[in-house]
Amino acid sequence: MGAGNAFAGGYLYGPLLGLTEVARLRLGHLVAATALGRDREVGPLPAMDAAQSRIERHRRFRMTRQGAHATGSDDTTRILLTGAAGRVGTQLRPLAAREGRTLRLLDITTPPAIEGTGAEETVIVSLTDAEALAEACRGVSAIVHLGGQSVESTLDDVLDRNVRGTLNVLEAARLAGVPRVVLASSAHAVGFHQYDGTPVAADAPARPDTLYGWSKAAIESAGQLYHDRFGMDIICLRIGSWFPRPVGIRGLATWLSPADGHRLVEACLSCHEPGYRIVWGVSRNTRGWVSLAEGEAIGYHPLDDAEQFAPEVIAQYGTPDPADLTATRLGGTWCANPMGQAW
Repeated sequence: MGAGNAFAGGYLYGPLLGLTEVARLRLGHLVAATALGRDREVGPLPAMDAAQSRIERHRRFRMTRQGAHATGSDDTTRILLTGAAGRVGTQLRPLAAREGRTLRLLDITTPPAIEGTGAEETVIVSLTDAEALAEACRGVSAIVHLGGQSVESTLDDVLDRNVRGTLNVLEAARLAGVPRVVLASSAHAVGFHQYDGTPVAADAPARPDTLYGWSKAAIESAGQLYHDRFGMDIICLRIGSWFPRPVGIRGLATWLSPADGHRLVEACLSCHEPGYRIVWGVSRNTRGWVSLAEGEAIGYHPLDDAEQFAPEVIAQYGTPDPADLTATRLGGTWCANPMGQAW
């Protein structure tokens, strides 16, 4: 049955596809690929009645790849990076390069050539193309999903690029036996939470500030679904502001340096059986608003602090008005910007 029918009625209950040696990915959009290793074939899951727990599903899923991250090994030999041509993906690529690792770069445009990268493959695929995504996931040990709509836009845009796109990635990962997916969520999934002096927990209930923020809350929920039903390890990153330098006064609290972003991704890839969890993607900022404990629990120990930029940021943007609620809401001015419009 084709991956294009992945969400047809009842299909999510279908068998895991057997994985065999693939000499080359034969996507029409493939720009570069290398030979993939052999994966053990895994048969379909047996029928289960209501009394059987999801533990058996979890166990069988973990058998789909030998040496997978779900068992806490160092197998990061081939990582699929979606949104690889974007700002964050471009910053991450040279930092994530290492001996024996190949990054499979996926986007709708060719990622730019940059210095310092390691072994890479490029696949030009849309997140809305479920069948091509299923092929692109073959042979990878984990997925870092950065692709999609990155700012506020129309409902159709955020539904197609973020909600449906992420569901396609998760289903493609399941079919290919990929045991771990790291999902890029956002502080805007909880943008209306107010900082009151107590760090906001990483798993604080969703309070989106925009349709974009709502779509990020939706993909977190989708990650929970795929963990509960299929035993996949899913880590959602509520990213604050991933930039080389903090942007605006809010950035002094929410900044995630590229180096810390890389530390966070590596922690997500290497931690032992994380299950499903949400962690904050922020640096160790002196003025930080959010909890770092959940990230530390999986081995993420940020080193950078936005405070080094505070004098110049305050000089540029001024001191925030204490009466302005957007100054202490996690979503900042997004809480007041027009909703459902492309910015």
